[in-house]
Amino acid sequence: MSALRDYTGYFYTQDSGSEDADFLTKIWYGGAYTVQTNIIGSMTARKPAGLTPGWANNASGGPVDGPILVDGAKRDSHTRQVSVSDLVPLQNSLFVMFSTQNPTTGALNYSGPPINGQGSDTYISWSLIGLYNYYLYSGDLDTVQTVWTNYTKAVAFLESQMDTSGLMNVTEAWSNDWGREGGTGHNSAANALLYQTLITAAELATATGNTALAQAYSSNATTVKASYNKLLWDSTAGMYRDNETTTMHPEDGNSLAVVYNLTQTPEQNTQISQGLTDFWTDIGPVTPELADTIIPFIGGIEIQAHFIAGNGSRALDLIRKEWGYIHYTNLSVHSTFLEGFTANGSLGYRGAAGYDYDDSYTSHSHGWSTGPTPALSFYLIGLQVTSPKGATWRVAPVLSGLTAAEGGYETPLGWFGVKWSLENDVFTITISTPEGTSGTVTLPGSGDVQVDGQTAGNSEMTLSGGNHTLVQKM
Repeated sequence: MSALRDYTGYFYTQDSGSEDADFLTKIWYGGAYTVQTNIIGSMTARKPAGLTPGWANNASGGPVDGPILVDGAKRDSHTRQVSVSDLVPLQNSLFVMFSTQNPTTGALNYSGPPINGQGSDTYISWSLIGLYNYYLYSGDLDTVQTVWTNYTKAVAFLESQMDTSGLMNVTEAWSNDWGREGGTGHNSAANALLYQTLITAAELATATGNTALAQAYSSNATTVKASYNKLLWDSTAGMYRDNETTTMHPEDGNSLAVVYNLTQTPEQNTQISQGLTDFWTDIGPVTPELADTIIPFIGGIEIQAHFIAGNGSRALDLIRKEWGYIHYTNLSVHSTFLEGFTANGSLGYRGAAGYDYDDSYTSHSHGWSTGPTPALSFYLIGLQVTSPKGATWRVAPVLSGLTAAEGGYETPLGWFGVKWSLENDVFTITISTPEGTSGTVTLPGSGDVQVDGQTAGNSEMTLSGGNHTLVQKM
């Protein structure tokens, strides 16, 4: 980028829960900057290990000509969208990942060249979900159609691992993940990701005119959701088990279940939100699926789960704990986000099978750690697009103990922005969306509502695109 500060989106709030009133704003921009630093030229990838001393950044990052968003699974596409609406690096990275496909099995690598790591069902799901996210924000159906044969073959590879239980049975050969242990069998995180893969695959199949395939994907998604709740839900604990043979309740599987709507009742969301706090320390959650480890990637998903459960204040408290440590510790660079750290705050983390990612290895600028950035835009501001390019959208702010917040981002259709405030029990929100679009608005209170000076019915309504001001007595 010629100008790193040329953001097309923005976020601003005053954080009354922190000593630094600008803390949450700094975290939003820290996530945006982290993803910027994760974009490289396609011929400047890091050469594989073995160079002594030093590094060499002159390897090919894949068969594309242009910028790429590094780190195999495309889990940071939302951060890119809400901050800088240039999605070319994501598009190129998706082309790279599909170029790694095994022509026989349909499996994708979990990292692109030159590493070309293989053996991860979850990373395949993240890349497939990444294609849907790219389409959602860009509306670029041509790219979807270009990789459609590869895409459907990769989905079929995941579906082929579903057994009579209705869930995917992860083998040791496909259990590589972010470092967590116990990822085999009817693993909760892998199956939550499979469910979202199938839901989004149905959307893409519909968009490409493959109606029968869309119905098949939807049917399999329904099976996964029912089996997920039948086999993994622990009603006594109010959380999902990691698989049906363990009593461990994971941070990733439970957070993903809420975010991807595998829960069947709002009460489940409430129970999970509460249960996740059992893992908390002063510097973030120590994930039970990898002992002595705090992983901002999973923490970022947990933030969304708390917002969805209606516990916005809890979501902000988690940001203050985990990203407060990341931002202020003398061990970090104070501008981008750490890959992971241990319960005592040391940098690095213990990977699966005892592999140690120590300080010399751990990234100080890791895209998977930028979860707060889109979470603040999607839930605190409350702004989400719900169909390609934002032809339809949703505004549903979660106040979270604050008195005001504002922000927005662009799509090819134009600008989407929200600004709200709460003063003397009166909630005021201004919404700006492109003409020709439409959306739903859910306000936080239960009192009377005025829309553009006219009395409206209740807290939920549909609005056309354009500029609107809504006022509600709380």
